[in-house]
Amino acid sequence: MRIAFLTAPEGVEQVELTEPWQAAVDAGHEPVLVSTGPGKVQAFDHLDKADTFMVDEVVGEVSADSFGGLVLPGGVANPDFLRTDDKAVAFVRAFFEQGRPVAAICHAPWILIEADVVRGRVLTSWPSLRTDVRNAGGDWVDEQVQICDHGPAKLVTSRKPDDLAAFCEAYLRVFAAEGD
Repeated sequence: MRIAFLTAPEGVEQVELTEPWQAAVDAGHEPVLVSTGPGKVQAFDHLDKADTFMVDEVVGEVSADSFGGLVLPGGVANPDFLRTDDKAVAFVRAFFEQGRPVAAICHAPWILIEADVVRGRVLTSWPSLRTDVRNAGGDWVDEQVQICDHGPAKLVTSRKPDDLAAFCEAYLRVFAAEGD
């Protein structure tokens, strides 16, 4: 299965990109780095610059129907930038409209809120997003990982880097089941 990993040009939390990416590779999937422009994305280790990664596809030039699922890594700056990009928001919304599974960790639910897809869903995130999720009509829970099957698209969410093992296991299980 081709899995889109959507990131901004700068600000993605490196471990929240690389661990789910490697889990996808290990499970036999094809991860694809999608960003708002060509070139490289600059990852961060919290507030410190980390590695750069080559962009495979540019949002606006690729559609959700060419992927089996979507992973949204966190980092504070990453989803904050993406939620201001109309093409990125439309790309995320399309996965939900098409019933394709989505996984988001840490601050990534900010783009889900902007895409107006959390209403009626149960999800988790970095704790500071609790009020944002609730104001957008979602039910926020403080859990290591949350799987919500409300609506046509399943949503897997997690809180933070410490939850990555559970997040990777859950999103791969959900994506595999949806891909059958």
